[in-house]
Amino acid sequence: MKKLLLYISSSMFLVFGFSGTALASGTYQVRSGDSLWSIAKKHKVTVSQLKSWNNLKSDTIKPKQVLKISASTTKANSTAKRASANTSANKIITVKASAYTATCKGCSGITATGLNLKKNPSIKAIAVDPKVIPLGSKVYVQGYGYAVAADKGGRIKGNKIDVFMPSKAKAIQWGVKTVKVTVYN
Repeated sequence: MKKLLLYISSSMFLVFGFSGTALASGTYQVRSGDSLWSIAKKHKVTVSQLKSWNNLKSDTIKPKQVLKISASTTKANSTAKRASANTSANKIITVKASAYTATCKGCSGITATGLNLKKNPSIKAIAVDPKVIPLGSKVYVQGYGYAVAADKGGRIKGNKIDVFMPSKAKAIQWGVKTVKVTVYN
């Protein structure tokens, strides 16, 4: 029951846009229900930037944690410049794409970045291998449209993705395809 209440309250925060408070210029205090993806979206930065600015090794954040939400120092700016020099703004990759739903037996419907797919079936989300496409990345999937890399799966390794479909029938209709994915960083 506690787990259900946690999922419901987290979902409400995501759906209604409740988020943490800005403390000082360039910082943000995490609230219950926040995810790196939702914070990045609100502040128009990437998950990779948040992780870099806050020296985060994983996507795990905790309520009341204070995060830097901008590269406010010269050191951070030079780090961001080096990172952008090492990666292109857009990367196009060819992947094998299958489909998934949030209604399978044992599925919570909550993505790795905290999105509730059961409560928001119109969300365009994909499951990725974070080593290939970083979680939180905005993408364009040929035949699917614009989406966010919001989830990961045990069988999603290398150049494979799963596109989220709101129903089993649509997932079956999608099948398995080879498509091009544009990753926007």
